[in-house]
Amino acid sequence: MPKLAIHGGSPAKTKPFPVWPIFDERERQALNEVLESRVWWRTPGTKTLAFEREFAAYHEAKHGIAVTNGTHALEVALAAMGIGSGDEVIVPNATFVATASAVLFAGALPVLVDVRADSYCIDPELAEAAITENTKAIIAVHMGGRPADLDQLTAVAEKHGLMLLEDAAHAHGSEWHGRKIGTFGVGGTFSFQASKTMTAGEGGMVISNDDDFERLARATHDCGRLPGKWFYDHFVYGSNYRLSEWQGAVLLAQLSRLDEQTARRHANGRLLDRLLSDIPGITPQSHDSRITRNGQYAYIFHYDKRAFAGVDTERFVEALEAEGIPTQAPYPPLHQLDVFTSGAYRDRLSGAQAGASHNFLNDAFPNAQREAWETVWITQNALLGDEEDMREIADAIVKIGENARDLL
Repeated sequence: MPKLAIHGGSPAKTKPFPVWPIFDERERQALNEVLESRVWWRTPGTKTLAFEREFAAYHEAKHGIAVTNGTHALEVALAAMGIGSGDEVIVPNATFVATASAVLFAGALPVLVDVRADSYCIDPELAEAAITENTKAIIAVHMGGRPADLDQLTAVAEKHGLMLLEDAAHAHGSEWHGRKIGTFGVGGTFSFQASKTMTAGEGGMVISNDDDFERLARATHDCGRLPGKWFYDHFVYGSNYRLSEWQGAVLLAQLSRLDEQTARRHANGRLLDRLLSDIPGITPQSHDSRITRNGQYAYIFHYDKRAFAGVDTERFVEALEAEGIPTQAPYPPLHQLDVFTSGAYRDRLSGAQAGASHNFLNDAFPNAQREAWETVWITQNALLGDEEDMREIADAIVKIGENARDLL
């Protein structure tokens, strides 16, 4: 029986995965064009404007607004939605903190609900049960690139007169019923941070088919200005969330690869679904026939330590990485973060809301706990490999299972 790499044996994976980020002459040429143009600011520039239009068109949206990062994309979107003091926004408890902190930034309360056990995306039934007279919106997070249940979520939003915002930081190019995500509600937000499936180190995007929403979002991101008006006219409250020409140039080049890379990640993800489903104790994040493409920011699977001699998740991940399989940490449940347990989140609230009892913070959130402490995330660059790479991932997990007692 082969010795585990963590104990000095040969790793199961020897051929390297594709290195991230990927770049070539397209990025070099685009950056050089910006350099030599001496137009490095997006306002008179052309690169970021072109990127906005092409990214929006790729996602079947009329409008795209490029911003400084994915967190700011959420903040700009919530401002355009009119979210403010006294409002409530329903948010999944399993997500990156920005989904909730952007709501707090707006002065509103993020109401946390649990996710589904198989998808780790917001549970529409629990979202509907959490609606109050103060609820103004629901944020759907497409976890790992897998779309949330947009059929149910749009139905809930329409039934109760709420706005739906898609946090698509993981889901560039994902599809639901053959339609790109991002415009099933009032709009969608994206991130181009270093680990994302297209990147300029940082960056973000807001897309929409709603003209009124776009007008307010664009004004918010550019100091309250409106397109076509005098430069020193400021019509609404806004800040400076503008993306630079440098990042717009890089992202325009990155976008040229997105479709092919997304198709490869999706295909490799479905191959891993088949391979890993045969391994006792391993349950891939659920797929759904309505998901016609998964952008696969990460490949997520549930790990049942009972099938691995009781070895805890952290130790399993250490062994998996020693075998040459790259992973990243799942998100801890929001309600357990210090900002909520200490009560610091109340500093962003006002009026009766600031002193109210927010009983949802006492919920058990079993599925968010499952996502946080019992799932393993394989990084997206691994999914740009070939079939041999996917089989070697499965072989590494099988090897660990066969030697699990050695990890105790």
